Amino acid sequence: MNAASETAIEQRLVDLETRLSFQEHHIGELSDALAAARDEEARNALLLHRALQELKQLRLSLSSNPLSADPAGEPPPPHY
Repeated sequence: MNAASETAIEQRLVDLETRLSFQEHHIGELSDALAAARDEEARNALLLHRALQELKQLRLSLSSNPLSADPAGEPPPPHY
C-alpha cells in the first residue's frame, strides 16, 4: 500500500467513526425523548383514570339524590 491509499483509508475510517458517534448521540437523545413521552403518557392515563372515577362518583351521587342537582332547591346566595 502506498501512503495515498493509507491516508484515504484512514480518512474513511475517521469519517465512519464520526458518523457512528453522531448516530449514537442522536439515538441516546431519541431514547431519552421516548422515555419522557412514555412517562407523560403514564401520568396522563392516571389523570384520566382519576377523572373518570370522580365522574362516576358524581353521577352516582346525582342519581341517588336528584333534588340536590336542581338549582331551585339550592339556598339563595349570601348576598340576598
